[in-house]
Amino acid sequence: MTYFQPASPVLSKPPVDVEGADARPRRAAPALRSPTLILGVVVLVFWVFCAILGTHVVPFDPYADNVLSTFTPPDSEHWFGTDQLGRDVFSRVIVGSRDILTVAPLATVLGVGLGAVLGLLLGYVGGWFDATVSRILDALMALPLVVLALMTLVAVGASNLGVILVIGFVYAPIVARTVRTAVYAQRELDYVSAARLSGAGPIVVMFREILPNVRQPILIEAIVRLGYAFFTVATLSFLGLGIQPPSADWGLAIADGYVFLSGGLWWVVTFNGLAIISLVVATNLIAEGLGAFETR
Repeated sequence: MTYFQPASPVLSKPPVDVEGADARPRRAAPALRSPTLILGVVVLVFWVFCAILGTHVVPFDPYADNVLSTFTPPDSEHWFGTDQLGRDVFSRVIVGSRDILTVAPLATVLGVGLGAVLGLLLGYVGGWFDATVSRILDALMALPLVVLALMTLVAVGASNLGVILVIGFVYAPIVARTVRTAVYAQRELDYVSAARLSGAGPIVVMFREILPNVRQPILIEAIVRLGYAFFTVATLSFLGLGIQPPSADWGLAIADGYVFLSGGLWWVVTFNGLAIISLVVATNLIAEGLGAFETR
């Protein structure tokens, strides 16, 4: 008799016998209508809209210099003021979402994909393979994420592709540890034993049987990593090793504008910083809402 087990006893209800279960489709629990989840999705969708259509809706050319209106404070014409080259900060904030919303999600997909596969292998195979690889992952995770990314980017050179690869490979061990723990909780359950007895090979058992039952922690981990990726991309850009000029990237804008803070010229740093914060907070709200999600 085959059973489908939930990904985690904390996040899901007890196992249900498929043969005796109600055949009606499962309905989403009220957690999907939680205010935190809705707010996070709204903010994220807003920035995705800006990334896709930003150049068509901004009031000024975000790359056009105007030396006659440098550092204009926020007013009715320039809502967020202008920067040191007279460029409209509001237009640059809107358009600047494009690169970070391209690089960070791609890096997250790479990291979560690699981490999920590695975590499945570690949790299912176990033994000496798990012990050896886990020690290597522990050594990598002992270094601060940003420091490890900086060291690698200094060696390979700064570029969008380099940032995607570096962040993806840095995140993979973290995701692998989470997936490994979830797989450990699943691999000795009845439905896995039944799959083995039916003649299914390790690959089939891992990807057809176990993976669907650990998808929820993987999804939550992906959302959380996405939030960290937004912050990491902005940090690397601020340090000159991430997204490169002439992009209107938020991290680059903060790097260009923070030296003027002592002169009271706060708007360039403030509005770009708030944009980064809004993305990070939005992804955390989504992760929190998904963490409370149950199906019934």
